Amino acid sequence: MILIAGTLPIKDLPIITGKVEKNGADLIVEGNRFPCTQGTAALISAALATTSYLGTSPPYAVLAGDTGRGEGSSEIYRYLMENLPGTSPDVLVMHYILPDMVKMRSICEKADLCSKKPVMVADAASMYAAKAAGIVHRFDVFTPDAAELGFLADPEATHPAYIAHHLFEAENGHVPNLIETAYRQKSSPNLLLVKGQLDYIVREGKILETIGEPNVPSLEAIGGTGDTITGILAALLDAELEPHEAAVIAAKTNRMAGQFAEASPATKISQIIEHFPAVFAEYLCTWSGVCYIDYVK
Repeated sequence: MILIAGTLPIKDLPIITGKVEKNGADLIVEGNRFPCTQGTAALISAALATTSYLGTSPPYAVLAGDTGRGEGSSEIYRYLMENLPGTSPDVLVMHYILPDMVKMRSICEKADLCSKKPVMVADAASMYAAKAAGIVHRFDVFTPDAAELGFLADPEATHPAYIAHHLFEAENGHVPNLIETAYRQKSSPNLLLVKGQLDYIVREGKILETIGEPNVPSLEAIGGTGDTITGILAALLDAELEPHEAAVIAAKTNRMAGQFAEASPATKISQIIEHFPAVFAEYLCTWSGVCYIDYVK
């Protein structure tokens, strides 16, 4: 089972938990309906599209509304600290949540109490919290974009707004240097999937593969396309693919779905996700080297 924890930009939305369903363009968790827009909703929708194709269990979501004041984030931290060992997910994805170093450390400690330690994935603000708390090594995969990688590579930064000037300038053209720096600073877990115009799959500081095709420039202008990569990755990890293989397939799937959708800057992220099943049907066996059914639990 995948547990995805993150906030939604909805004022006064109380914490909601449960398995995710899809109805039309909307996601439903315990009777609560919300649209598939960018952010955590896009991540969940991508994960659900992938698990539905694979025939594995749908994601379990822990969500709350937070417009920047922190109440929803606090509720998510509290829920995970109280319930994570009992839930014992196979994959835990931490996404948009107000960074809290103490609480993030506590969640990692609770993960150790699960019947089997989950594969730990962090994206967005959860990477910031892990880095600031000095617990990057407790995670298995980070999925930063180039700017977020610059934050990870800066030993002094405690927030992406304070990335050292030279690192900020370097992020667009010198991603390999940032990767090397992040690993040297021990600010990166074992595996990185760096998302951007060129995607980098990195293990233990070594670039295993770069993915630039198909080149669909308009994807950069569509909110949520980075979130969907993380969602696909989580579902493939839950299907027990090797992490680096799951990362490669996630990056390729996102690009190919953009091509299938003939994406433009006006395309909605839900329209990209709609093409995931067609991409999987045509390419997944080729990319993985084994028919997808062999991975179903």
